[in-house]
Amino acid sequence: MENEALVRLTIFAGLFALFAALEAWAPRRARTQTRAARWTTNWAIIIIDTLTLRAMALAMPLLAVGAAYDAAENGWGLFNTLDWAFGLEVMISILVLDFAIWLQHLITHKVPILWRLHQVHHADVDIDVTTAIRFHPVEIALSMVLKIGLVYLMGPAALAVILFEIILNGTAMFNHANIKLPLWLDAMVRQVFVTPDMHRVHHSVHRAEHDSNYGFSLSIWDRLFGTYIAQPGEGHDAMLIGLQWQDERPSKLGWSLALPFKRKE
Repeated sequence: MENEALVRLTIFAGLFALFAALEAWAPRRARTQTRAARWTTNWAIIIIDTLTLRAMALAMPLLAVGAAYDAAENGWGLFNTLDWAFGLEVMISILVLDFAIWLQHLITHKVPILWRLHQVHHADVDIDVTTAIRFHPVEIALSMVLKIGLVYLMGPAALAVILFEIILNGTAMFNHANIKLPLWLDAMVRQVFVTPDMHRVHHSVHRAEHDSNYGFSLSIWDRLFGTYIAQPGEGHDAMLIGLQWQDERPSKLGWSLALPFKRKE
């Protein structure tokens, strides 16, 4: 697909602007920190993440989409040995990749060394559209290695990988956004997709709640594997977001990047 990076960047920027505008128009919760401090740090993290992936592309030299092209050219992976309808292949590939990200997310909560990395995402004491891009660069690199390996095993069409990445980024921004959806609309949408109210439970300071609702795109995996919690025990307005402590440090870039290597609070 020509100009794939430009297409993805354009969609990302458009959706980010849309959700940021909706947050300003109909916020779900009052902010505890100013946008300026948090957004500067969260955007700096995504820039570092992007540079990390660029460096990986030079060293490996293939990322997920490139791996799909390489697998197709060499006949590697399950779908490159099957003669299935293209549309069916794309749909199954997206579902498998989405489940893999759900499982990866669950594992990052269960394995202590991975949780050290993932807690950078959870340390944000507010949750909004920028929280969706707040991931430690080492975690982003490990996630990409997982996706590359899975792509070589499955052999999906490159279009399926591109669509998955667009859907994942778009839905992650949506369900992290500080948007107040009507309850009836939230109830309807979460039958298929993860909504902001559903995912906000996952950012609770309480262990039982942040060890739930791992989905970024589809809500089915949490329902299927018993990790679904409909609402936070303290309600959306009163619940605390973040880790077990609350202060201003997560809005600082250096502190956030160093967090996985600090002694446990």
